[in-house]
Amino acid sequence: AQTRGASLGSGDLSFEPGTVVAGNYHFPIGTAGATGLVLHTIYLPLALRGDAPSAIVLQGGTHVIASPTFPFLDATWRSYMERLGLELKLRLIRPGFYPRGGGVVEAQVQPCQRLKGLRLMQRGVLKSIMGVSAVAGLPEAIAGRQARRATQRLRALRLDVNIREESWPGGPGTVLAVQLDTTPTPTVFVALGARGKSAERVADDIVDEVTAFVEGNGAVDPHSADQLVLPLALAEGPSEFSVTQVTRHLTTNVTVIRRFLERGITVEGAEGAPGIVRIDAI
Repeated sequence: AQTRGASLGSGDLSFEPGTVVAGNYHFPIGTAGATGLVLHTIYLPLALRGDAPSAIVLQGGTHVIASPTFPFLDATWRSYMERLGLELKLRLIRPGFYPRGGGVVEAQVQPCQRLKGLRLMQRGVLKSIMGVSAVAGLPEAIAGRQARRATQRLRALRLDVNIREESWPGGPGTVLAVQLDTTPTPTVFVALGARGKSAERVADDIVDEVTAFVEGNGAVDPHSADQLVLPLALAEGPSEFSVTQVTRHLTTNVTVIRRFLERGITVEGAEGAPGIVRIDAI
């Protein structure tokens, strides 16, 4: 989005935003910095203030810790945004892992006149889990070990499990992503490999998250909850959704948003426990 830039004077840094302009944008992060976080920074201004579609190229980390990874963004986050009335298309051109980065994601953001509220208190019946275990620039046997361990443990949940194995260019890195056929939005969990971390530990990380979600109370997964609050705070109607786990990310986002918007937002439930998020009508 186009701004008037920043000016530095008398030791103070000031920023004056300008008009948001739809168009073609290229963000070469240059490291394994998260492409997903850059996308989160710009998608709402381009959608709500742009008067035409915008095409974005993001270069950096597509599968990095402590940030939304591409599989989650493309399946879960994008589906939620569509329910709010915001249309996006995402395409992974090349994966990028820490520390090398080098991944490329293309995004298309359509203009959106208004966002709709969300009411989601219960999820549908879960029957199956599908996923991918992939390596990039590492032995293919690692993908097999991740897939076998995850499949073995996930079947204890009495669900149909199908995890395919893939080998990608670039890297080095490993990823295990599983998608639960929840309704009305699929739920994706992702675990990443790291130096000194076994393939079995990668699988255990993701199975522990999936198990907590399946056996917990709530419709929305913990990762989606904090990413939904901002667009819902800008939506016209009220919103209410249950979450399987209240996280510090969620409560922090709510606290920050309250500093900028005069909107009633409440989170019921203790940190680490199930909860309910409510956003009042404007």
